[in-house]
Amino acid sequence: MTIIGITGPTGAGKSLLGEQLAAKGIPVIDADAVYHALLIPPSPCLDALRRAFGNDIFSPNGELNRQALSEIVFHDEEKLALLNQTVLDIVLDKIRKQIRRMAKAGKTVVAVDAPTLIESGFDRECTVVISVLSPSEIRIKRIMRRDHLDADRARARVQAQRKDAFYRAHSDHVLVNGGNREEFKKDVDGLLRALKLPVQD
Repeated sequence: MTIIGITGPTGAGKSLLGEQLAAKGIPVIDADAVYHALLIPPSPCLDALRRAFGNDIFSPNGELNRQALSEIVFHDEEKLALLNQTVLDIVLDKIRKQIRRMAKAGKTVVAVDAPTLIESGFDRECTVVISVLSPSEIRIKRIMRRDHLDADRARARVQAQRKDAFYRAHSDHVLVNGGNREEFKKDVDGLLRALKLPVQD
């Protein structure tokens, strides 16, 4: 099976690439969605997070306060590494199971959209790795709209991310999303043709 790994910094447009691959008939596994499904209590993932970060990241009803956790990890590289260490193996096991089910169902291509694809080491399990990059100011505006943050907090998130050079060094292909959807779609179509993947027109 061909496994396409999709990664890149927050706000760059990874989900847009995923949408376009899905429109071409390629199933897309969203690692964030897998992670969020694992946060429905009771959950071994929640238990692991409680051991790592304590009770302050939980609401009184026992649900994870994602905003509280985000505020901790986006400003502290060590805490971010602890978060990844705590949840990545659990998330990746779920993703591998989904890929195996798709292979048994006859799928020959699958894409995995994962912000920490490279850091987790899952890039080594991918046939091809594609990073989506975008200018920082465009990313800041997207994050402000998506997460309802002010400019300073959105900029802090962007600055806490890996630099573009990191993604370029660890990717087989890079797509730059400059904000024009049609131009980005053309770039995606060109890359799919170059990869010679069996896709729907």
